Amino acid sequence: MKVLFCGDVVGRSGRQVIEKEIPELRRALDLDFVAVNGENAAHGFGITAKICESFFASGVDAITTGNHVWAQREIVEYIGTERRVLRPVNMDAGAPGRGAQAYTIADGRKVLIIHPMGKLFMPPVSDPFAAVAANLESWRLGHTVECVLVDVHAEATSEKVALAHAFDGRVSMVVGSHTHIPTADAQILPGGTAYQTDMGMCGDYDSVIGMEKCGAVQRFLDPGSGPRLEPARGEATLCGVYLETDDETGLARHIAPVRLGGRIAAAWPV
Repeated sequence: MKVLFCGDVVGRSGRQVIEKEIPELRRALDLDFVAVNGENAAHGFGITAKICESFFASGVDAITTGNHVWAQREIVEYIGTERRVLRPVNMDAGAPGRGAQAYTIADGRKVLIIHPMGKLFMPPVSDPFAAVAANLESWRLGHTVECVLVDVHAEATSEKVALAHAFDGRVSMVVGSHTHIPTADAQILPGGTAYQTDMGMCGDYDSVIGMEKCGAVQRFLDPGSGPRLEPARGEATLCGVYLETDDETGLARHIAPVRLGGRIAAAWPV
């Protein structure tokens, strides 16, 4: 199976690069499944139903979120019925929507996404390790599902790496989101699980993690007095991770970063 997972979409420029590039990427890479983290898509904070629908129309199969999932109030009702949009799996059990979901692709194979949020330096949530383990009790890679993707939305790199090692051999890929900077550690772990600490963002990199740089810098120089953060509006880079899995085991055969457009160096799966 061939999968593309794109990192956090930030503002209008991030939305535009997704809508422009995903249709061509599906063709060029012969992709079976595309997922996107969209938690900053609506002017930098949260996502709306309209944005979700535009992503689906562009060829996105599933959308993950994170700590800003509830920033746009309208998403609360939408996420309750739209199974292609996930909130963190280890939020309060009474939260709308779901944090894990299996999707059946055109040829009948199944892709499971589990979406934990980290505990370190993040809003209060339950144990992400226990939440992933609980979902893997119902799904077995290579038997009941052909691919398992884990988007761990976390601040601490150590927490992301630890989670990947904890489930090495039981999932196809663990990738990180939230910090908006693509890391250079794409690899396949000893048990066969692909890993990258952060996918990076889909947004303007002439910025402070996607937000207009002057205002963001001012908030550091004079805390409490800076302007409201606004998404940067320059040309965006699409950042994500490409994965190929073994058809029999569901484990990773190849992982590579994908970077297109904008300011940072391009990367394409070899």
